[in-house]
Amino acid sequence: MTKATAIVNARVFDGTRLRDWTSVRFADGIITDCATGSTAQDGDEVIDAEGGTLLPGLIDSHIHLVPGALEQGLTFGVTTALDMFSPADVMAAAKQQAGARTDVADVRSAGIGATAPGGHPWMMYDPFPTLTGPEQAEQFVADRVAEGSDYVKIFGPSGAAGPWATPSLDLDTITALTKAAHRRGLVVVGHINSLAGVREVVSAGVDVIAHVPVDGELDRALAERIAQAGIAVGPTLATLENVLGEPGGATVAADPRLAGKLGDAQARRLTSGASGGHGRRMPPYSRAEENVGRLVDAGVTILAGTDAPNPGTVFGASLHRELELLGRCGITPAQALNAATAAPARAFNLPDRGHAAPGQRADLLLVSGDPLTDITATRAIERIWRAGVLCDRRAFVPNAAEAAELDAFDARVAKVVAAVRERRYGFGSAKGG
Repeated sequence: MTKATAIVNARVFDGTRLRDWTSVRFADGIITDCATGSTAQDGDEVIDAEGGTLLPGLIDSHIHLVPGALEQGLTFGVTTALDMFSPADVMAAAKQQAGARTDVADVRSAGIGATAPGGHPWMMYDPFPTLTGPEQAEQFVADRVAEGSDYVKIFGPSGAAGPWATPSLDLDTITALTKAAHRRGLVVVGHINSLAGVREVVSAGVDVIAHVPVDGELDRALAERIAQAGIAVGPTLATLENVLGEPGGATVAADPRLAGKLGDAQARRLTSGASGGHGRRMPPYSRAEENVGRLVDAGVTILAGTDAPNPGTVFGASLHRELELLGRCGITPAQALNAATAAPARAFNLPDRGHAAPGQRADLLLVSGDPLTDITATRAIERIWRAGVLCDRRAFVPNAAEAAELDAFDARVAKVVAAVRERRYGFGSAKGG
């Protein structure tokens, strides 16, 4: 049995609301007590929060696994990362790492996503299994379960037409995949970036929609359909702003509360994300925030996710940017914090985390200041515990092999982003980023 820890003199946000507790105690990786007075017992290590705010460890509900993803995420308070597409061997290696080490974030993964031959994201990971019809859905899901996938990712219609159309699964196949996954108790995530695609996946019965469409205004009726169906949405604004030409990554890199734990490579990634002038055919980023606002007004559950390591994003650090961007969409600070804690835990069936409460994993984040009045206070990190183990915060420095793998990944991402811009908007980026 390890020595218990008691945190005293804290504000405590439990994942949903601010409690009247001032103290939290944990031992052997589990929270044992939360109280208005001190929870400390003889022999405990006592941490004085000095009026800071204690939060559940953050959950990034949308990443893609590359070297350093889990180390870097934990450095910025992400204690659980949800991977939304990785080859089976990459997924297995990440899970092994998370199970064997306490200095990396825990991870869940979709493994390989379901898409049509030649459909997104074939340029990233080709070759990988694809589907041509609903009769293949049962086997596809069974294969993902056998590989260790925790949920199923489905790539829906891109919304592009004419010469920019991308092959995609039809509604019957999406529906068959969803039913096959649900029969196995798996959550289904629909990757969608068009209004037409959103309408289709709502009909198919998916549980989560990844990304918010920017190809038009999301009308009230559709937002209410999403809410009534109980579908959660992860807008991934931190990636969208960079893809659409806004220098959001540079904003993160300039924040001294985050910059101190960024390596040189991560800082360069953040500052090179925006396209630098996107032409008339690219939609404005403001449309993304407006559409999220409509979802919020309709009562849709919002999930905080970054889609890191897309251009202009860094694991962990960019989740704090995502929280700030959500706040610009009409979400209160408490709702934004919920979107990175209790909401994704509920959406992805992770009942042991996302809350600061007795019986929960001691995944905890202590920050100075009050993020319930200023959401950017989440960046002023004092301490991080992952399953009760204090995190030694440090910037991730890749070795030569990891650096080469990251460079190769970035090159593939650049091709995908350029193709998406070309196919969806008829606009090519000379930089390809």
